[in-house]
Amino acid sequence: MGYDFQSIEKKWQRTWENEGTFNADAEPGKEKFYCLEMFPYPSGALHMGHLRNYSIGDMMTRFLWKKGLNVLHPIGFDAFGMPAENAAMKYNTPAAEWTWRNIEHMTEQLKHMGCSYDWRRRVETCNPDYYRWTQWIFLQFLKKGLAYRRNAPVNWCTSCNTVLANEQVINDGHCWRCGTSVVKRNLEQWFLRITDYAQELLDDLDNLPGWPERVKIMQRNWIGRSEGARLSFTEKTTGEKIETFTTRFDTIFGVTFLALAPEHPFVEKIISLSPEGEKISAFVKKCVSQSSIERTAVGGEKEGIFTGFSAVNPVTGDEFPILVANYILMDYGTGAIMGVPAHDQRDFEFARKYGIPVLPVINPEGEVLDGNTMEKAFEDDGITCNSGHFDGLPTSRAIPEMIDWGVREGFCSREVNFRIRDWLISRQRYWGAPIPVVYCDHCGIVPVPEEELPVLLPDNVKITEVGKS
Repeated sequence: MGYDFQSIEKKWQRTWENEGTFNADAEPGKEKFYCLEMFPYPSGALHMGHLRNYSIGDMMTRFLWKKGLNVLHPIGFDAFGMPAENAAMKYNTPAAEWTWRNIEHMTEQLKHMGCSYDWRRRVETCNPDYYRWTQWIFLQFLKKGLAYRRNAPVNWCTSCNTVLANEQVINDGHCWRCGTSVVKRNLEQWFLRITDYAQELLDDLDNLPGWPERVKIMQRNWIGRSEGARLSFTEKTTGEKIETFTTRFDTIFGVTFLALAPEHPFVEKIISLSPEGEKISAFVKKCVSQSSIERTAVGGEKEGIFTGFSAVNPVTGDEFPILVANYILMDYGTGAIMGVPAHDQRDFEFARKYGIPVLPVINPEGEVLDGNTMEKAFEDDGITCNSGHFDGLPTSRAIPEMIDWGVREGFCSREVNFRIRDWLISRQRYWGAPIPVVYCDHCGIVPVPEEELPVLLPDNVKITEVGKS
């Protein structure tokens, strides 16, 4: 007689559910443990990846439960997102109906797996009882000035017709979901001001025992703290001040060009004033159609265009050209860089391509560099040269002493910069938690009173393929 596993499993699964075997109730004095795996997206059916993930959590729960701990093991569904909208368009079915049908089907599959969940605690992020608290949290951010709305360049997928996070742009500028090339668009978006906490986020990485060092290094690089100086260069014709940030103030005497991001505000003025405005505008459009990854890729083509405008070095009084360059990004630093080709490899390649002078201001110890014959930038520490009364200083002394001098003279200020950017949160089209505000023509953005939450998603919505409803 064979083992009839199907009937045996169903019997015990019914018993577990009827008796609440895995329900976690308050038991004072008993050691507690909370086991939570990442909630699945209700895509329609479980696959082997789900089985692997939830089996691990189930084994841990059962092991600790047998050791006498009071284990809370909940499950839920991360139910908002683009796939539901795509399915709604494909099958002419409301996104909510498609999602809830999948949730019920996947719930049955999880039960058939025999996972040790407390099913009373199942949550669905598309349930108004759940997302009212998402909205409540948003209102707290709004009250504290940590949620705000502004116009910003975003990653736009022309196939999904939606905004993508930087992490969703993969393989040299393609949508992670459909593979379409991603372009840049300026749209008004909601952000959370996580940059206010950049230093705290960085400091607290030291308080994470057990975290792999490689993960902490990745996080530090993502936060990207850098110390340096902010200084402005004056455009000769208009008197416009162009702000830059540098960590290598010891190279200030070696600036031979200024490069602006295509999205820099001053570029619009250049286009309006320059006889070559149409040509510059065409170059800008070409650049902004590329993703940030394409524009900054190591080994990628560095492209630029002369604007006919020039800037003045506040230290030397020298004039040098202003260019628009594809490898400068508006959302990092100030959107403008002081080009020092002798000591930055990207600037070096750019300068050689466009015939811009290379002026060494740091020599390797015991050597003298010649800008005409250099084959690559010298980016290491060394001894200053061609730097006025700072000649002969090692890099370690030159940077702080030059910044001190610049601060005293009034043409620079010390600054700490972070690579991390504020979190863009309004990426969904329709199928997401509604932002709980009213847009009033007279009063502007008005928060919905907390007692009126949740702000419900409308049901009678026909989703179109152009991202509108």
